[in-house]
Amino acid sequence: MARVYNFSAGPSCLPEEVLRQAASEILDYQGCGMSIMEMSHRSPTFQHIIDDAEATLRRLLGLDDGWDVLFLQGGATLEFAAVPLNLMRTRRAGYVVSGNFSKKAWQEGGKYGHAELLASSEDDHFSRIPEVGAIDQTLDYVHICQNNTIFGTMWHSLPACGSVPLVADVSSCFLSMPLDMSCYAVIYAGAQKNAGPAGTTIVCFRKDLVSDGPALSVCPTYLNWQLQATKDSMYNTPNCWGIYMSGQVFHWVEDLGGLKAMKERNEEKVKLLYDYLDQSRLFQPTAELPSRSIANVTFRTPNPSLDAVFVEGAKKRGICGVKGHRLVGGMRASCYNAVPKQAVEALVSYMSDFESAHQQQTRSL
Repeated sequence: MARVYNFSAGPSCLPEEVLRQAASEILDYQGCGMSIMEMSHRSPTFQHIIDDAEATLRRLLGLDDGWDVLFLQGGATLEFAAVPLNLMRTRRAGYVVSGNFSKKAWQEGGKYGHAELLASSEDDHFSRIPEVGAIDQTLDYVHICQNNTIFGTMWHSLPACGSVPLVADVSSCFLSMPLDMSCYAVIYAGAQKNAGPAGTTIVCFRKDLVSDGPALSVCPTYLNWQLQATKDSMYNTPNCWGIYMSGQVFHWVEDLGGLKAMKERNEEKVKLLYDYLDQSRLFQPTAELPSRSIANVTFRTPNPSLDAVFVEGAKKRGICGVKGHRLVGGMRASCYNAVPKQAVEALVSYMSDFESAHQQQTRSL
């Protein structure tokens, strides 16, 4: 069976090399006579797997011993609660709402203290990253979602937080480009975009932030970052298979040249799409130019019914996962690390053919 071109926003395309490696080891991991899905997470074999995954990720991100790395569960959504529970010591934090998930994080933060809305682009249908003014230096932290999967926007310059810790949900741009970790206090990501299959959540945080334990005493034990770090992410049984797969993806990224190489590959791919969209008379990009994402390209035609025809036609061409999120409709092409350039070329070719076949419905100049 031929593999399709998969533009799904998550769970998303995984590197074929990683899938083949996993397939070769699924019944018998390196001669131990059992699958990783069967072995004890307390075994020396799995300890080596999780240690190797963490070490590889640390090399990719350039993390020193001042940082802890966790492999948890619950997705970024559970971290919306974990962030204030661990960090909101004076019950005051700042949030920037630039999309659906950052709004959810802000709403969740408001359950534990005062979640100050620093800026929002909701009035513009989240088509851009909002401008942020001077930040109160007494806030416990500032929270952003660095890439907005649904709306196809991304922070290209981080807010000037001063001494206030910056917390970022980086789920859909994680490992797609270098991050200057000196600018962050916490990053977290669901693995299902660029870092593995669904089910693992990666949290990286500065140790000094939780040296006295979580900010709020009501913090559930599982969400206590300091405790999870002392238990090497194994306070309870972790997602063993997911961690193994993420470790394989980390090695794949490293072998291809690391995050700088990923950024170059991804920028080349999305440029093909944006260049076509900018000259098209049928397809309309939905994100404002300065805020365009390196990962998720969003667009539409003038007619929702025509969007549906486009999506169905794409499937017949072996192009899947381009239907836009249910909240906004239209189309979305998620060009994550594992999506090959040939997939984007095939999509652009189909878009050109589709536009030629629907010239009467092109948008006016």
